[in-house]
Amino acid sequence: MADKVLEAVELSKSYRVDDRRITVLDNISMAVEKGEFLVIEGKSGSGKSTLLSLLSGLYKPDSGRILLNDRDITGLSEDQLAPFRNRTIGYVFQSFHLIPSLTALENIMFPAELNHDPAATAKAAELLRRVDLHQRDDNFPHQLSGGEKQRVALCRALVNSPQIVFADEPTGNLDSANGETILQLLMKLRREVATTLVMATHSREISSTADRILRLVDGRIDS
Repeated sequence: MADKVLEAVELSKSYRVDDRRITVLDNISMAVEKGEFLVIEGKSGSGKSTLLSLLSGLYKPDSGRILLNDRDITGLSEDQLAPFRNRTIGYVFQSFHLIPSLTALENIMFPAELNHDPAATAKAAELLRRVDLHQRDDNFPHQLSGGEKQRVALCRALVNSPQIVFADEPTGNLDSANGETILQLLMKLRREVATTLVMATHSREISSTADRILRLVDGRIDS
């Protein structure tokens, strides 16, 4: 893979539950090519969400390395990692994770403002227009439907034109119609900003649209 944007080398992660240690990921190695749409597929409990959290720098592995643009991010402190992650990575969660006290426009602007981007407002407004929510820019999250919240979350993930976007079951909390709308918007916006997409899902329908599928079984890549 000549043009890697992301590489994981022998990642392992476990958690302690009472007096037991449960291994969630066991010696995972993988790479993602620039511009690729990679789906991480697997049943509930297979380790999909944990792998996404490690790859995006939200969690740290017990062992192994994560390289983003050939930079090893594994050993970075949170103070070093947070601004790098904000500039380089977008994340779409299943549960939206919008800030309740901010409007739709302000939620989208937030990552760009952290980057001190003078065009934060204009970029957020344009993204809202692209997902047909410009008329809801001053609405707070509690005033939006689930599908509208996820559209705002998509815009927020893309406002900094990140090199890579991680999506963790982005349609999981939506009905089938809204789920299809969100998926189509994500594909459209991904093409427009020319970003790499790594998505965790158990949906075979979504997987069928991917460039490549990586299947996890019990914390290991199924070869």
